[in-house]
Amino acid sequence: MLMLDAKTILNKLPFTTLVDELATMHLEPIGQIDELLMTSETTEKTTSHLFIRTGWQQGKALGAKVITVFPDNNKNRVWPSIQAIYVLFEGVNGTPIACLDGTALTYIKTATDSALGCRLLARNDIATMLMIGAGEMARYLITAHCEIRPSLKQVYVWNRTPEKAVQLCEGELASRFDSISFTPVSDIEYYAGKADLVCAATASPTPVIQGEWLQAGAHVDLVGAFTAEMREANDECLRRGSLFVDARETTVNHIGELMIPIANGVISESDVLADLSDLCLNKHPGRSSESEITLYKNGGGGHLDLMMARIMHQHCQPA
Repeated sequence: MLMLDAKTILNKLPFTTLVDELATMHLEPIGQIDELLMTSETTEKTTSHLFIRTGWQQGKALGAKVITVFPDNNKNRVWPSIQAIYVLFEGVNGTPIACLDGTALTYIKTATDSALGCRLLARNDIATMLMIGAGEMARYLITAHCEIRPSLKQVYVWNRTPEKAVQLCEGELASRFDSISFTPVSDIEYYAGKADLVCAATASPTPVIQGEWLQAGAHVDLVGAFTAEMREANDECLRRGSLFVDARETTVNHIGELMIPIANGVISESDVLADLSDLCLNKHPGRSSESEITLYKNGGGGHLDLMMARIMHQHCQPA
């Protein structure tokens, strides 16, 4: 059985290749999108989670990821807030064929998911990005967006704790992308209004992006919300934006980003225009104009973990 550690997963392939491969995977029948088991524990300060997610592409592969989410880990940076393992099985006889570091798989899967959404929905000439949140996931999201959109020249980073935004901007990103300026900022409203791409990866239970801030033609990438109580964009974002998701099955009735405004009558399920499968199969054209605001909810799901594990397995075979 192939064993893939975090270093291999994070460094084997550029995001341009990962995005191409993930788009190709969406041309196949997806099969079982996601089976999810979740349990949580709440203390006075935070809520931690244990997830088990599975996916199955019949005749291709199946797999399961076991994930822990401990938000307090971000406070001291000793451990990532998200940690996991993934087991990949062959699709014909059920033989286990790979065990992958699930934390690293989560990072590249999530970032590739968002980057594919950006490639399909954002304007081709975007030049400025605002990253909201400076946790560990933010580094991979910024890297993925910058690799698939070489037109980006300026990345602003806002975080509730400003020091983390400074650390992110002064870290490896600056040396990796010497043609891009990385700047920590304190005025989220002003820079959200300047950005062609607004990406949010927070654990906020209440919206951090106000729709009235957004400029015409912006693309909004919503990553952080993953429970029925969480959301990062307010009602006006959803009213102004054309709504897309990575998979209807894992977002519309599962994540507060859409569940709450649907329940309140702000939007309806039919306002979600397409998901990644629709877009990759050309069942929907995506962006319709340069001035359109596109809003993409990255919800994750077991099928995406499975696709990414298959990609890594294919590219990491021993010589």
